Amino acid sequence: MPEPSVEPRESRRGGQLCGDTSGNEKMAADLGELLVPYMPTIKVPKTGDRVYKDECVFSFDSPESEGGLYVCMNTFLGFGREHVERHYRKTGQSVYMHLKRTIKEKATGAAGGAVPRRRNGKVFLDLELNCDFNCDDYEYEDEAKLVIFPDHFEIPLPNIEELPALVTIACDAVLSASSAFRKREPDSWEEEPQVSKHARSLRQQDNGVRIPPSGWKCAKCEMRENLWLNLTDGSVLCGKWFFDGSGGNGHALEHYRETNFPLAVRLGTITPDGADVYSFDEEEAVLDPHIAEHLAHFGIDMLQMQKRENGHVDNEVRPRVTEWEVIQESGLKLKAVYGSGYTGIRNLGNSCYLGTTMQVLFSIPEFQRAYVGNLQRIFDYSPLDPSQDFSTQMAKLGHGLLSGLYAKPPAKCELIEQVMKEEHKHQERGISPRMFKALVSKGHPEFSSNRQQDAQEFFLHIINLVERNSAGAENPSDVFRFLVEERIQCCQSRKVRYTQRVDYLMQLPTPIEAATNREELIAYEAKRQEAEENLRTSPEPVRAKIPFTACVQAFTEPENVPDFWSSALQAKSAGIKTSRFASFPEYLVVQIKKFTFGVDWVPKKLDVSIDMPDFLDLSRLRATGLQAGEEELPDLTPPIVLPEDTRGRRPPEIDESAVMQLAEMGFPLEACRKAVYYTGNMGAEMAFNWIIAHMEEPDFAEPLAVPSYSEPGPSSPSQGPSMDSQPPEDSVAILTSMGFSRAQTIRALKATNSNLERALDWIFTHPDSEEESEAVSDMADTEPNDNFPLVPDCCFTGYELFAFISHMGTSTMSGHYVCHIKKEGRWVIYNDHKVCLSERPPKDLGYIYFYHRLSCS
Repeated sequence: MPEPSVEPRESRRGGQLCGDTSGNEKMAADLGELLVPYMPTIKVPKTGDRVYKDECVFSFDSPESEGGLYVCMNTFLGFGREHVERHYRKTGQSVYMHLKRTIKEKATGAAGGAVPRRRNGKVFLDLELNCDFNCDDYEYEDEAKLVIFPDHFEIPLPNIEELPALVTIACDAVLSASSAFRKREPDSWEEEPQVSKHARSLRQQDNGVRIPPSGWKCAKCEMRENLWLNLTDGSVLCGKWFFDGSGGNGHALEHYRETNFPLAVRLGTITPDGADVYSFDEEEAVLDPHIAEHLAHFGIDMLQMQKRENGHVDNEVRPRVTEWEVIQESGLKLKAVYGSGYTGIRNLGNSCYLGTTMQVLFSIPEFQRAYVGNLQRIFDYSPLDPSQDFSTQMAKLGHGLLSGLYAKPPAKCELIEQVMKEEHKHQERGISPRMFKALVSKGHPEFSSNRQQDAQEFFLHIINLVERNSAGAENPSDVFRFLVEERIQCCQSRKVRYTQRVDYLMQLPTPIEAATNREELIAYEAKRQEAEENLRTSPEPVRAKIPFTACVQAFTEPENVPDFWSSALQAKSAGIKTSRFASFPEYLVVQIKKFTFGVDWVPKKLDVSIDMPDFLDLSRLRATGLQAGEEELPDLTPPIVLPEDTRGRRPPEIDESAVMQLAEMGFPLEACRKAVYYTGNMGAEMAFNWIIAHMEEPDFAEPLAVPSYSEPGPSSPSQGPSMDSQPPEDSVAILTSMGFSRAQTIRALKATNSNLERALDWIFTHPDSEEESEAVSDMADTEPNDNFPLVPDCCFTGYELFAFISHMGTSTMSGHYVCHIKKEGRWVIYNDHKVCLSERPPKDLGYIYFYHRLSCS
């Protein structure tokens, strides 16, 4: 690198401030000569280039950090003070832009309520304000300068007249560039709603209509969802049918065509902030500045409305302590903790599923050792763009959580301020996982969005990424890996097949029928239905209390095998499957199956409380392999059998509209095509049933293999005894997926002529009918009981609970996640960036539990 000969930094700055014209001209000439050797390496960011001026690619340093942030003027990557030298040595790039933001408390007497003042407003035009500081009491002072390595020569910015034109353009482009984490997507096709032309002149009828707070249904049909209140006459009518099977019969639009009453508001969206208003005349969503007045005409007070996640509205204060308060330990004076392992993760907007999962993973020594223990090696061998390297970003996240650099306790002066001025309480800083989320979610249709996601799905997604990026290195995800032995039995021939598969978590059913407060649940359901029929407010919900032993028992029960082909009969038959542990993992992950689909196909969460144990012994679930007296099913491949009415014909066309309806719901495209194909183009609803019944299969998302129709397949052999007396297997699968046992499900469907809704009511009203097992219990009797012989293992004594993730809300598509982790013998709650000692860890309301294996010392 050339060794520039320049004046000392102090004298140069003095020259800038003096009024000597000749001195300024000499200054410009010096800068031009100084930058000439580096001009080929200085680039101007183009459209699509990501400028990382928010955060270091190796750490969570930012312009607000003590050392500021250095942005390479060639790659536009950002580096903290401790990492910029590494990049210089590795690439030879010498010119960096140094960004520094200083946060200062406003001087006494400053006007309160003002927006924070940025003295160099152009410098960080696209950076977000730090929400840790009260905007009314703090201001920002920004500074930027060019730094040339290795001599650390500094050129303050802006310096337009003295810098070469190319350098000036490049600096301006970097300073004004958008955040690297902002999605490079075209603007949404949806435009901002405009004020309706009917809003001001809308005439409302004085017909005495008053809208109740709940229990709505369409005036022309029985629909109870997607309901719209006409703001002229108060009619409650259903909207149009949606792609996901919800919606209505279009009676709201039909009513407009009959009456020309133009505006309607969607029930369930009314909050103090507004509501969803649609203009049938203008054929678009609109704004109604007078919405509060228009709703008051029908007895609706907007200021008292609260939007609930399920789309209904609640305008009363419930005395019951909600799960939100219990899980977050609201109302308790929780003590904040700081230091290594106690760093929070900021919520980027529905990213708590990511934060809680990563907090738990990096509390495990194997993950700490693989990434944080090998930090320097990973950083030294990282690619030229570390922001796109999984190992680098995992090491960065792990170091951010475990180093304690971003979880420092408040200084003594801040503690005094907390006492003197409560509104300036110290806020835990935490780290922002924007770069990590952008990488691990890239290409994923769900995780790359800003919508809430399922923490269990993200856990498996991360495990998959860890495995893919651990070739030739330590794979920390092996601590979750175990083998499952699946025993499948043909119910007619009684022959069995044993297979093994790899898994990473244990999914426990939630048998509602085993609730210890069944009488209370039945009484609540009766009151709820009565309130709904009489348009009254629903009673206070009752949470089902289920013993953990009942969940384990439900796990051991045989489950139905959809479309089972018996190689013994060489025909389709009824089959049942049980699962046991062929090996035990070092860390056992237990998921409580709280999320299911109701009979109306709407995803919902079961409100249950399970007494999860601190110590877990699953030795009775150990696999045994083929037992004496059992006969194995022949190892034959099912033939391709074509239905009689399709032989000799062309393959059926696939209804692409039904495929797209299912794909829009988030299911894999190939799975949607198979669902439509195998249900004979009977519509999206039938295909949806098929998806629910087959989504756990390993080839669920594999491409559809349509059999050739040019060669007829072998004729179908005899199907054996008739199964007409059995309920449809798809109905059985639906109810068993809701947590009910197969035996009880079959009895309920038989008693109600296979009507799903009536069967559900039957289960709740017949809780003591376990003795009526009929043929199903005969099948189950052939299963190994809980006292089957165990393989001795003197080094395995069970598991101890050390962490759990809890979900608040009614669906995985909404709500909030927090996690509790046991550290140094005490429970700690991680609620986004807030980390505190837990007073009452809600172990009974968790969603995913993490157990550590106990072994003999």
